[in-house]
Amino acid sequence: QVLLVESGGGLVQAGGSLRLSCAASGSTFSTYPRAWFRQAPGKEREFVSAIMWSGNTYYADSMKDRFAVSRDNAKITVYLQMNSLKPEDTAVYYCAARRSSALSRLPENYDYWGQGTQVTVSS
Repeated sequence: QVLLVESGGGLVQAGGSLRLSCAASGSTFSTYPRAWFRQAPGKEREFVSAIMWSGNTYYADSMKDRFAVSRDNAKITVYLQMNSLKPEDTAVYYCAARRSSALSRLPENYDYWGQGTQVTVSS
């Protein structure tokens, strides 16, 4: 059983920064790749970033210059550092993991999901 718990969301002004955390319980190896998705009201869930067991990282093109994914040495907690935030970054951010070890940018390919954390960027 894998449980993912996100934290770190909140309200921030445009240009500000936030760091989200995703802590996993259960088999840590089973929680990689670990990905971040986001979903804004009325929009589909979209890929933000992912980190592999190897440490390789991947980003959506529109966010790679402002967001950075990392993890702790124990590989339990994954972080998403978000800088230069814009109002269009406002969304619920979800942490996800999949049983397959291959990267996917599609939310339907992920097996485990956190509860989500709200990020609101004011203009």
